Amino acid sequence: MTGTADMFDLNGKTAIIWGGGQGMGESSALYLGRAGCRLAIVDMNESRAKEAVARLIAQGVEAIGLVADITNEGEVERATGQAEAALGPVDIMVTIVGASSWKPLLEVTDADWSRELDLNLKSVLYSARAAARRMLTSGRKGAVIAVNSVSGLTSAPFHAPYGAAKAGLMNLVRSMAVEWGPDIRVNAVAPGTIITQRLPKQASEDDPSSPFHRRIPLQRRGTTDEIGKGVLFLASDLASYVTGQTLPVDGGWMAAWLFDVPTEASRPSKLAE
Repeated sequence: MTGTADMFDLNGKTAIIWGGGQGMGESSALYLGRAGCRLAIVDMNESRAKEAVARLIAQGVEAIGLVADITNEGEVERATGQAEAALGPVDIMVTIVGASSWKPLLEVTDADWSRELDLNLKSVLYSARAAARRMLTSGRKGAVIAVNSVSGLTSAPFHAPYGAAKAGLMNLVRSMAVEWGPDIRVNAVAPGTIITQRLPKQASEDDPSSPFHRRIPLQRRGTTDEIGKGVLFLASDLASYVTGQTLPVDGGWMAAWLFDVPTEASRPSKLAE
């Protein structure tokens, strides 16, 4: 029987990380790199990609940086080809790209709607297809992983285009898994509320009355590292029989949706007799 540590071993594999220049993308890249992957970090921002690659190399990870617009299919194909030429056939493709604007649905413009579907849904279609064509042609088993959101699992008031795109992504993941199985496993991670550069931690979050204590069973926001761990699981042999799934990594947010989570002070000291 293979040891658990061996099931995380990704030595000799090549991974492309779209949106790997910061945050959840960089953390996911680091976990895959520590497991032995050669990495292509693709970002729209050249300096961000270069800086992330430098940090990864400093930690002993083999990585290169590429610049491409993931909403342009031609650029996606070009960058995927460059990654393979430099590192070898792609085995793992991870897409962590997205954005959300906040406004009432009655004020959402056609441009808002198109932009968010492009960034949150079409981006995965383009990057996954580029990787899948190469995986299927080469005969190599592969894994495609997208980052979704809990906003795709429930309502998304005041950011409806984002929620609609993420709900569509959940179905796209299932469709790709069925079409490309058994050669390619396709899954997604759905983060809850995560501390990132755009949404840094605030001191008020440590207050037991904060919404993070009242609404999340684990009583805190998640970290980008915790998303990276979910990506590593889905890329590894530990998930060898998992495909077509969206894995919430949300501290229990969805389980407690619309309910206040009891704080320590409000929990009963013993079971009722």
